[in-house]
Amino acid sequence: MGTSLDKRRFRANIYLDLKSEIGFDEDTLVGRTLRVGAKTTIAVLERDPRCKMITLDPGTGQQNAEVMKQLARAHETKAGVYGAVLVEGMIRPGDEIALMD
Repeated sequence: MGTSLDKRRFRANIYLDLKSEIGFDEDTLVGRTLRVGAKTTIAVLERDPRCKMITLDPGTGQQNAEVMKQLARAHETKAGVYGAVLVEGMIRPGDEIALMD
Protein backbone atom coordinates (compact mmCIF):
# COMPACT_ATOMS: atom_id res chain seq x y z
CA MET A 1 0.00 0.00 0.00
CA GLY A 2 3.00 2.27 0.22
CA THR A 3 2.44 3.00 3.91
CA SER A 4 3.12 1.15 7.14
CA LEU A 5 0.17 -0.31 9.04
CA ASP A 6 -0.01 -0.95 12.77
CA LYS A 7 -0.12 -4.75 13.03
CA ARG A 8 -2.62 -4.48 15.91
CA ARG A 9 -5.38 -3.76 13.39
CA PHE A 10 -5.26 -7.47 12.42
CA ARG A 11 -5.92 -8.58 16.03
CA ALA A 12 -3.73 -11.69 15.87
CA ASN A 13 -2.97 -13.92 18.83
CA ILE A 14 0.51 -14.79 17.57
CA TYR A 15 2.76 -12.94 15.13
CA LEU A 16 5.47 -14.86 13.29
CA ASP A 17 8.51 -13.38 11.59
CA LEU A 18 8.73 -15.69 8.59
CA LYS A 19 11.81 -13.81 7.33
CA SER A 20 10.36 -13.86 3.85
CA GLU A 21 10.13 -11.12 1.28
CA ILE A 22 6.95 -12.75 -0.01
CA GLY A 23 3.68 -11.24 1.17
CA PHE A 24 1.13 -13.59 2.72
CA ASP A 25 3.73 -16.32 3.18
CA GLU A 26 1.62 -17.62 6.09
CA ASP A 27 -0.56 -19.30 3.44
CA THR A 28 2.17 -21.93 3.07
CA LEU A 29 1.46 -23.07 6.65
CA VAL A 30 -2.15 -24.15 6.00
CA GLY A 31 -2.47 -27.89 6.58
CA ARG A 32 0.72 -28.01 8.64
CA THR A 33 1.42 -28.26 12.35
CA LEU A 34 3.62 -25.91 14.38
CA ARG A 35 5.33 -26.36 17.72
CA VAL A 36 5.67 -23.11 19.65
CA GLY A 37 8.10 -23.11 22.54
CA ALA A 38 8.72 -26.35 24.42
CA LYS A 39 5.37 -28.05 23.94
CA THR A 40 2.50 -25.98 22.50
CA THR A 41 1.29 -27.51 19.26
CA ILE A 42 -0.95 -25.71 16.79
CA ALA A 43 -2.60 -27.04 13.63
CA VAL A 44 -2.91 -24.35 10.96
CA LEU A 45 -6.38 -24.83 9.52
CA GLU A 46 -7.22 -22.18 6.92
CA ARG A 47 -6.63 -18.68 5.61
CA ASP A 48 -8.40 -15.92 7.55
CA PRO A 49 -11.11 -14.00 5.66
CA ARG A 50 -11.00 -10.46 7.05
CA CYS A 51 -13.86 -8.15 7.98
CA LYS A 52 -13.94 -4.37 7.84
CA MET A 53 -12.41 -4.06 11.33
CA ILE A 54 -8.97 -4.09 9.68
CA THR A 55 -9.83 -0.72 8.12
CA LEU A 56 -9.76 0.91 11.58
CA ASP A 57 -6.52 2.26 12.99
CA PRO A 58 -6.19 0.75 16.51
CA GLY A 59 -4.65 3.90 17.94
CA THR A 60 -6.96 6.53 16.49
CA GLY A 61 -10.06 4.66 15.33
CA GLN A 62 -9.68 6.43 11.98
CA GLN A 63 -10.99 4.39 9.05
CA ASN A 64 -8.96 3.67 5.93
CA ALA A 65 -11.15 1.75 3.45
CA GLU A 66 -8.14 1.33 1.15
CA VAL A 67 -6.81 -1.39 3.47
CA MET A 68 -9.75 -3.69 2.67
CA LYS A 69 -9.81 -2.71 -1.01
CA GLN A 70 -6.13 -3.54 -1.39
CA LEU A 71 -6.57 -6.85 0.43
CA ALA A 72 -9.51 -7.73 -1.83
CA ARG A 73 -7.49 -6.93 -4.96
CA ALA A 74 -4.31 -8.65 -3.85
CA HIS A 75 -5.45 -11.61 -1.77
CA GLU A 76 -9.18 -12.43 -1.85
CA THR A 77 -9.71 -10.39 1.41
CA LYS A 78 -7.67 -12.96 3.35
CA ALA A 79 -4.73 -12.19 5.64
CA GLY A 80 -3.37 -14.42 8.38
CA VAL A 81 -4.45 -17.95 9.24
CA TYR A 82 -6.67 -19.74 11.73
CA GLY A 83 -5.14 -22.34 14.01
CA ALA A 84 -6.35 -24.90 16.52
CA VAL A 85 -4.41 -25.67 19.67
CA LEU A 86 -3.65 -29.40 19.80
CA VAL A 87 -1.38 -29.35 22.84
CA GLU A 88 -1.66 -26.51 25.36
CA GLY A 89 1.35 -24.84 26.87
CA MET A 90 2.88 -21.52 27.85
CA ILE A 91 4.28 -19.44 24.99
CA ARG A 92 6.44 -16.37 25.29
CA PRO A 93 7.79 -13.72 22.93
CA GLY A 94 10.90 -15.05 21.23
CA ASP A 95 9.98 -18.75 21.60
CA GLU A 96 11.21 -21.01 18.84
CA ILE A 97 8.57 -21.99 16.30
CA ALA A 98 9.14 -25.17 14.34
CA LEU A 99 7.26 -27.04 11.66
CA MET A 100 6.38 -30.53 12.83
CA ASP A 101 5.50 -31.92 9.39
